[in-house]
Amino acid sequence: MKPSAALDRISPSPTLAITTKVLELKRAGVDVIGLGAGEPDFDTPDFVKEAAIQAIRDGKTKYTNVDGTQELKEAIVAKFKRDNHLDYTRQQVSVNVGGKHTLFNALVATLNPGDEVIVPAPYWVSYPDVVQFAGATPVIVAAGAAQGYKLTPEMLEAAITPRTKWLILNSPSNPTGAAYTVAELKALGAVLERHPQVWIFADDMYEHIVYDDFVFATIAEVCPSLYERTLTVNGCSKAYAMTGWRIGFAAGAPWLIKAMAKLQSQSTSNPCSIAQAAATAALNGDQSFLIERNAAFKSRRDLVVSMLNQTDGITCPRPEGAFYVYPEVSGVIGKTTPGGKRIENDSDFVGYLLEDARVAAVQGVAFGLSPAMRISYATGEDVLREACERIQRACAALR
Repeated sequence: MKPSAALDRISPSPTLAITTKVLELKRAGVDVIGLGAGEPDFDTPDFVKEAAIQAIRDGKTKYTNVDGTQELKEAIVAKFKRDNHLDYTRQQVSVNVGGKHTLFNALVATLNPGDEVIVPAPYWVSYPDVVQFAGATPVIVAAGAAQGYKLTPEMLEAAITPRTKWLILNSPSNPTGAAYTVAELKALGAVLERHPQVWIFADDMYEHIVYDDFVFATIAEVCPSLYERTLTVNGCSKAYAMTGWRIGFAAGAPWLIKAMAKLQSQSTSNPCSIAQAAATAALNGDQSFLIERNAAFKSRRDLVVSMLNQTDGITCPRPEGAFYVYPEVSGVIGKTTPGGKRIENDSDFVGYLLEDARVAAVQGVAFGLSPAMRISYATGEDVLREACERIQRACAALR
């Protein structure tokens, strides 16, 4: 038996591959610093963990509604009203097994061969692969450092065709940390208003991780005319340090939510009942801890940006949010390592960093824009300082 044609259209996640490699090296006793994983180092808040423990004690260990409990859906409705000034009902809410599951459900439930999905690059690694799995075509639009790693209205207009079904808009971005201002969202919205066949997948997973007085907004909030054709997507993984709990959610048109539930009913069925109880507590509980954690992330960002910009061959923009930087590394391309290997591309460069400096990053080609790399600064400042010093020494050793 051979794998299906659909499976042939996708590749293993390169970010998960890096994480696996780092874990293997650590188990072998290698002193490696992993900066590849998109995962906060903070623990899940205690009040969230206690809610999960109480759910177990209360026997909430049975099947739930396929796409979420009533209690969690009510908490999500309240969250969208509180944080984003968006009015949804429970019938407009879908709860999924993480944000990747939300993406999969929405695209597989709506795409057909010949459809196109606009994916700004740099992009989260799963976007184009899920589009291709669904049989559609990702239209990659490169938005480099000159554009602040953000899609412009002119670029969006040029990419839209009669076959365009979705635009994926991720703000703050994984992998760059770039975030769209209200004015930038309104400008994109003006383009989308002229193309009613285009739906918007608004991935707001890093909504609460923003810096320097940046004001987060989501496109359905600032462009009410797009409310009916926007799927507003979020989750508990990043802000609440709940990556392993696997709870993502979205709100949008009732017909789309029903279609996603139909697909989910024949795949995973309901998300974990205990994780749903924990997510309900997270969304309904005291949100003040986010301020303290953001202050720590900002300090880490400033440290990493400063040290990388003092490194030979590297230029590192300062992101508005998330916990990634996406430094441009064209200055090291064409150089030779102490071992005599020529650096031909960003994959060679991150391979050199892993082998010689024992620092793991992710190559820019994985995110659709090279030469660059993604570094996650979701770890302690002492570790980040040591990692950046190793990168500085490795770059200084190139000839």
